[in-house]
Amino acid sequence: MNARVIAIVWGLAVTAVQVALSLALRDRLPDPLATHWGLDGRPNGSMSFPVFLAVEVLIWAAVWLSALAAAERALARRQGRVLWWGVLFAMSVFSLGLKVVTLLANLDAAHWTEARLQGWLVPAVIAAAIGVAVIAGYLGRGAPDDPARDARRPPLLRLRAGQRTVWVGHVANRWLALISVLAPAALVVLGLLYVVGVVPGEAAGRAVPALVILLVVGLLTSSVSVRVGDGRVVIQCGPLGWPARRIPLSRIESAWSETRHPSTVGGWGFRGLPGNRTIMLRGGECLVIGYRSGGRLAISVDDAVRGASLINALIAERVDQ
Repeated sequence: MNARVIAIVWGLAVTAVQVALSLALRDRLPDPLATHWGLDGRPNGSMSFPVFLAVEVLIWAAVWLSALAAAERALARRQGRVLWWGVLFAMSVFSLGLKVVTLLANLDAAHWTEARLQGWLVPAVIAAAIGVAVIAGYLGRGAPDDPARDARRPPLLRLRAGQRTVWVGHVANRWLALISVLAPAALVVLGLLYVVGVVPGEAAGRAVPALVILLVVGLLTSSVSVRVGDGRVVIQCGPLGWPARRIPLSRIESAWSETRHPSTVGGWGFRGLPGNRTIMLRGGECLVIGYRSGGRLAISVDDAVRGASLINALIAERVDQ
């Protein structure tokens, strides 16, 4: 059966179960219901029954419809299929699980403040969702990818004897770059508000680590530069060029250009498993390096064909020497 048809039927079934379960137990639930709990298991937030039902269904629908929208690209490659099936079924189990946990906590309570959450239920739901993700991803992985399907062998480049040639490719993600600018700005504003007494120290202390993490992530992943020459390939991340990875040409079998998208490799950033990784900052042309050991590394970078041509020419030059 077509994957999209399965996803549509499954999504409708999950939605129907969510609605039917809530309606079936409505007479045994307080209104409003407890929907948020503290670490002690006591409720500290509530919603009316109609709002609770609508929010739960809309959250699931957003995940489900997003998966359907991404199906065409995600299902094109094996890694994308694993992620797509895993996320779809894991989120359905997670959504239904939280629904059941919330209903059980409120069941037969006279008032939402009397609802009690069993602490072990939420970790159990998370564990079940992870387990289902692994099983669904494995079963839906499909056949191995055809290495030649999206690959583009670069034209042969001949180097003059003794010629020193260098190629540099670059790519940037403007949204991650924006984070690199906004995070320090937010830190400065937060510091000023703390100094003048507008923001209490406890709130500032909670916000600073998150902003620092955003700043570091933005700096390290907002751009990538690849340099080919001097017997190696150097990959540098961020405007500071760090961290950097240096790959000797002696480790490389060949290089080529390949079209990849975030939906097929699991998202943006550093993706994949050991032996088949992708540095993804934008969808489209990628420089793929094939190691002699059999592994691969893909980098989304502009002018990848020219970079691959030079890598192959330098490797051939080394063999001829």
